[in-house]
Amino acid sequence: MASLADRVRGNGRIAAGLLFNLLVSICIVFLNKWIYVHHGFPNMSLTLVHFVVTWLGLYICQKLDIFAPKSLPISKLLLLALSFCGFVVFTNLSLQNNTIGTYQLAKAMTTPVIIAIQTFWYQKSFSVRIQLTLIPITVGVILNSYYDVKFHALGMVFAALGVLVTSLYQVWVGTKQHELQVNSMQLLYYQAPMSSAMLLVAVPFFEPVFGEGGLFGPWSVPALLMVLLSGVIAFMVNLSIYWIIGNTSPVTYNMFGHFKFCITLCGGYILFKDPLSFNQGLGILCTLFGILTYTHFKLSEQEASKSKLVQRP
Repeated sequence: MASLADRVRGNGRIAAGLLFNLLVSICIVFLNKWIYVHHGFPNMSLTLVHFVVTWLGLYICQKLDIFAPKSLPISKLLLLALSFCGFVVFTNLSLQNNTIGTYQLAKAMTTPVIIAIQTFWYQKSFSVRIQLTLIPITVGVILNSYYDVKFHALGMVFAALGVLVTSLYQVWVGTKQHELQVNSMQLLYYQAPMSSAMLLVAVPFFEPVFGEGGLFGPWSVPALLMVLLSGVIAFMVNLSIYWIIGNTSPVTYNMFGHFKFCITLCGGYILFKDPLSFNQGLGILCTLFGILTYTHFKLSEQEASKSKLVQRP
């Protein structure tokens, strides 16, 4: 009975962790969009707040022995920290200038771009069926963007830059984790303050610092509270993702990611009343089909390679 009770408690913890991640992941998208639409808080300044709060949160976590920091050479993390700035800033600019549907769907292009980077730069090969799944993903994103009645050219430029820098960041994170033998929290513990320092230098060149619309401008109390809340939730997203990866299987993590993708899309159209045409709906379904198929093939190939390793004498 004890083992059954332990299993139930374990499943309950995983369910609670997944639900928490679902709530904070959806909340951060809607909250940031709300801040941009209703308060006009500057993008890079909001990103800076996120980085500072994330670093403070990680500092508290390591003091509570949730993870052990590891001494890392700063020179090996400079490019990673810079790409971390770029991917968050451009992704937020995409959210600021696009509908939530277009913003969310554009992020799906990260998979094809990562495969292109790994193929041409790292000479990594992918099976034909994996490559074929990129067609519906790409076609779906193009369909949605072409028929978006709120199409914004600058927004699509930011979305494209966001996808490119995010893809580079994700490839480099994997490389650095392997090279330096660290986990994601140990890496982020160093990245966050370095990225904060970089943005602190860059913000005055792109956004006002003092006065109307500046980081230290005369913001209302509700606006400041929402910005601070956004920073806390951004940290919780990172923390919950780390917990889910450590406590569930890749299948659970990926399938749950697709569920969040659908919920965020629906929520964006309902909450912000973004118009959705029939062709956009087709684009969304096309992209979702490509993502699900890619995940299925990728996970089955990973399982097959594991089985081969186990069977070796």
